Amino acid sequence: MRGLRWRYTQLPSQPDDPLPGEAEDEPVPQFVPTAHGPGIEEAWVPSLGESKVLHAEEFRQLIPHFPPRFTGYSWTLVYCTARDGFSLKSLYRRMEGQSSPVLLVLRDRDGQIFGAFSSTALRVSSCFYGTGETFLFSFSPHLKVFKWTGSNSFFVKGDLDLLVMGSGSGHFGLWLDGDLNHGGSRPCATFNNEVLASREEFFVQELEAWALG
Repeated sequence: MRGLRWRYTQLPSQPDDPLPGEAEDEPVPQFVPTAHGPGIEEAWVPSLGESKVLHAEEFRQLIPHFPPRFTGYSWTLVYCTARDGFSLKSLYRRMEGQSSPVLLVLRDRDGQIFGAFSSTALRVSSCFYGTGETFLFSFSPHLKVFKWTGSNSFFVKGDLDLLVMGSGSGHFGLWLDGDLNHGGSRPCATFNNEVLASREEFFVQELEAWALG
């Protein structure tokens, strides 16, 4: 079987204006072949369709860890620092109207690749949200996935200055600052994860957010 590729759609740029309320209409995912379905050998790959963070083989390794009902759909690059700049506010803005799951992938300046799968779109919230389908992962260099332990429901929380995923005893499984430049990772009760990066605090080199559909 040939290497896995996935569909990519570049969204138009948007002006840097205040965050409006969430849209009511939900995007309808488009079905495409997966690694477990027919037609994957001839999957269409546009010239700009490759992630700058994840290789096709790394993405293929993540697929079995997605909730079964989400497999078989295309992924759209909603936000990337190379195109949209380093700004958490911009990341939220690019999520407007989204309700589908999000795959957040990062490479730090040490070359470590890691990230998170969120069962819902990322948004500003005064409290934690998400479901037990949320998980953290790291390629160090082999894939390690950290699923929900059931000990708490501190999945995702974010404001304009901080985005966190997983928490417990004052530690966050993954956190990113408002500039999406500086972040950190500590073991937390939500996922019982290891430190995702090569060190507990890191600087982001590349970040991408992929939305289902």
